[in-house]
Amino acid sequence: MKTLTCTIPGTFEYSETEKPELKKDHSIIKIKRIGICGTDLHAFEGTQPFFNYPRVLGHELSGELVEVDGAEGFKIGEAVTFIPYFNCGECIACRMNKPNCCVKMQVCGVHVDGGMREYLQVPSRTLLHGDGLSFDELALVEPLAIGAHGVRRADIQPGEFVLVIGAGPIGLGTMEFARIAGANVIALDINEDRLAFCKDKLKVAHVVNALSADVTEQLSKITNGDMPTVVIDATGNQKAINNAINYMAHGARFVLIGLQKGDLIFNHPEFHKRESTLMSSRNATIEDFEHVIKSMKAGLVNPTNYITHQVKFDQVKDEFETWLDPKNGVIKAMVSID
Repeated sequence: MKTLTCTIPGTFEYSETEKPELKKDHSIIKIKRIGICGTDLHAFEGTQPFFNYPRVLGHELSGELVEVDGAEGFKIGEAVTFIPYFNCGECIACRMNKPNCCVKMQVCGVHVDGGMREYLQVPSRTLLHGDGLSFDELALVEPLAIGAHGVRRADIQPGEFVLVIGAGPIGLGTMEFARIAGANVIALDINEDRLAFCKDKLKVAHVVNALSADVTEQLSKITNGDMPTVVIDATGNQKAINNAINYMAHGARFVLIGLQKGDLIFNHPEFHKRESTLMSSRNATIEDFEHVIKSMKAGLVNPTNYITHQVKFDQVKDEFETWLDPKNGVIKAMVSID
């Protein structure tokens, strides 16, 4: 089978590798779609934490089930996606029903080789039925689940003002599921095109450019002087994360979906006087994946809004670096393998 490997930062190489042989309690998927996410872009740049080279990237995946073992209820030939976080099932996190932050976590395409190849073997327990969704839609379930999980962590209540920092694919999905939870959503980003996308495509009522001199004043006006009671970072940018404390209401929750390599540096008095709650949000659980699929089927989310670039698998090596340039307006690049 044809495989694409990120051998070192900035370099992809195609090669012919062996098709996997079916193992007990595993299933083999013929990959049809590969969504390109920030993790893949950062890995290519060499800025992704928890990462080693060489690595086959790709964890936003969908395809056709071609071999199964221990996959009760699944049939060969059906369209599927899967949960790409392979947990141990035994550690303290797994025993607490938090498999998304397993101590021995193996994320497909990060810690172990991913889906930029024609066939991929996954644990059968991670499979999810396509449920009538297209391959494009199924490949978008995972990134949307990341945002859905962050929203669930925040325990958003209807009517709350929720500030989402970062209008990349993860941030956009977070805005969608905050809206579904009943929030008044505010988008904050430095890219005017992304902010316009929030307004025009996602119907986000409030957008603020983070480069404005009066961000705090704008947020105060939008929230009737209260400031947002939930702030969610989806940038993974150290400056944005460290500055976000200034945008929080007293008693607010701050959820970190984005990940950066450096330290968190807050002004302690500012954080303390608010009696702020700080929490991280890692990966997602089956409940989040199921929520996303149900929301797609109900028409609450239109996942194809996100797909701005489509390429064939053979074109990825030549096209990938262009997706790093903000001028090209990439929100979600989708790779197809036929």
